[in-house]
Amino acid sequence: MTEHFGTIESHPVHHAGAPETYAPSAAFREQARINDPSVYWRAAEDPENYWAEQAQNLQWTKPFTEILDWSNPPFAKWFADGELNVASNCLDRHVAAGLGERVAIHFEGEPGDSRSITYAELTHEVKRAANMLTSLGVEAGDRVAIYMPMIPETIISMLAVARLGAAHSVVFGGFSAESLRARIDDAEAELVITSDGGYRKNRVSSLKPTVDDALALHGGGSTVQKVLVVERTKNDVTMVPGRDLWWHEEITAFDGDHEAQGFPAENPLFILYTSGTTGKPKGILHTSGGYLTQVSTTHKNVFDLKPETDVYWCTADIGWVTGHSYVVYGPLANGATQVIYEGTPETPTWGRWWEIIQKYGVSIFYTAPTAIRSFMKLGSEIPDQYDLSSIRVLGSVGEPINPEAWRWYRDVIGAGSAPIVDTWWQTETGAIMIAPLPGLTNLKPGSAQVPLPGISATVVDDEGNPVGNGRGGLLVIQRPWPSMVRTIWGDDQRFIDTYWEKFGDQYFAGDGARLDEDGDVWLLGRVDDVMNVSGHRLSTAEIESALVEHSSIAEAAVVGASDPTTGQAVVAYCVLKAQQELLTDDNAEAELKKHVAAQIGAIARPRNIYVVAELPKTRSGKIVRRILKDLAEGREIGDVTTLADTMVMSTIQDKIAARQ
Repeated sequence: MTEHFGTIESHPVHHAGAPETYAPSAAFREQARINDPSVYWRAAEDPENYWAEQAQNLQWTKPFTEILDWSNPPFAKWFADGELNVASNCLDRHVAAGLGERVAIHFEGEPGDSRSITYAELTHEVKRAANMLTSLGVEAGDRVAIYMPMIPETIISMLAVARLGAAHSVVFGGFSAESLRARIDDAEAELVITSDGGYRKNRVSSLKPTVDDALALHGGGSTVQKVLVVERTKNDVTMVPGRDLWWHEEITAFDGDHEAQGFPAENPLFILYTSGTTGKPKGILHTSGGYLTQVSTTHKNVFDLKPETDVYWCTADIGWVTGHSYVVYGPLANGATQVIYEGTPETPTWGRWWEIIQKYGVSIFYTAPTAIRSFMKLGSEIPDQYDLSSIRVLGSVGEPINPEAWRWYRDVIGAGSAPIVDTWWQTETGAIMIAPLPGLTNLKPGSAQVPLPGISATVVDDEGNPVGNGRGGLLVIQRPWPSMVRTIWGDDQRFIDTYWEKFGDQYFAGDGARLDEDGDVWLLGRVDDVMNVSGHRLSTAEIESALVEHSSIAEAAVVGASDPTTGQAVVAYCVLKAQQELLTDDNAEAELKKHVAAQIGAIARPRNIYVVAELPKTRSGKIVRRILKDLAEGREIGDVTTLADTMVMSTIQDKIAARQ
């Protein structure tokens, strides 16, 4: 583990032959929560004690005496003899400390409605909801499915379930009835909490009808006994007598008097499903004490959180792990004030996000590279219309951020001075694992940089041997960490086979990575996204970054397609910037092929490059490369129900057909 400190300044540091770096300013470093590099060495010497110290920042109803039980690998137990209540740690203890009047959530609805909820108010509502769920039979150990938009009641539902010692399974509101049913069945949920709908792109996105369709599948029999419906859009929905209940009607019977009970640290907190390209979704199980320890610690340290003054905004949907860890549990455990927004960044205009930042004085902003590239495509004119001077820390999550987008994000949104924390982690890791610490790290555009204190991660070859600086391979985690996945729900063997079979005693993340000459980590994307072209291993992420480095390209997606000559060939899909004039449909392919060859080498030159208006994305903004690969290999495209706009695929298909 290596950390780098140079001249303390906010502009790039260049040395002959050295990579571009941006050191923290003296002013930022001086006020930073973590500005002493010894934190790395102390944590490396005794990682278990380091995490035990962090766990002491939580409120335990029964103090733990055991730290890590790794007697039955790969099944870890952290703080196993301790007890705590996760919801109470996020709510009650802040109120007891006199922080009840601090705003917990600034909610911004897509139609323009807004409300601010204090910690005292949020605590009151969660207690009422917990009483309501108890009346519906929810007990410790039960599972509750949540299929909701980005509204405060979603967070209230999650915390009420956690307060009772039950486990929630949040299903992203863009999933189909079949996908929802598969998750309900696997978790054996007895209660579903949903909404009549939510607002998205200036229209109502119905949710309750999808729940009805899901529960009608397979002959209608399921474990679900009750469906609780939050009224948001007032669209017409069918209420099944004896099964369906309106939230606003049921909760009137309950007050805010509820005593939180402590539960064991290894009590299940949530199951979150990740879908693979084949097979049924994997139910990733996270438990309570270790998970809350790591998400709260990383949220404080990575974002340099100052809860008394900061306004934090993570744009992730609660249906994904980022929403669990860095919208719900991390920020609320830390007593932060945060923004949640229901809609999409372009509704009603592409200035909506910047308007929200200006309105609430957001100081910490955490979003995805896909969103950043979408804004970059439109230029700086839109964000320049808003006062973004409150921003002091920027974050990136979800996929590797290419250097061009990194620089645009810092220069345009961060006024050329806000540090960017590029974070690597997964649903399975539960919390951030690799990221800069903004008061210490000399930032490199495009690099996730170094494992956080207490995390042992490195890059190895196919035999599990460390590759050393300057080389690439497979990213692994060498030691257990508190927020790690405990198993795949109901399938321990699949857990072993999926994550531990390759290296036995090391967790294999499924990602390729390389270490630069300084030992910093550069993510290369999923190993599935590493192509083998004529015996050369090429990263799709690396070629995408090269394409986006071209001044006319806003976004790019690269896939490997079967090729009879080279084994695999590179196929790229590119979106042009709105105002560019260099490239046309006639010259773009030839020019971009030359550009990639010059940037990486002739071996990386794409076989085909298609200029398209948009890339296929999920509603959370992730590019669906699986579908693009189907197109590149001439297959029928698979399921497109998770796409935000299914018409995008039709226009891409037409573009490809016109070339053939």
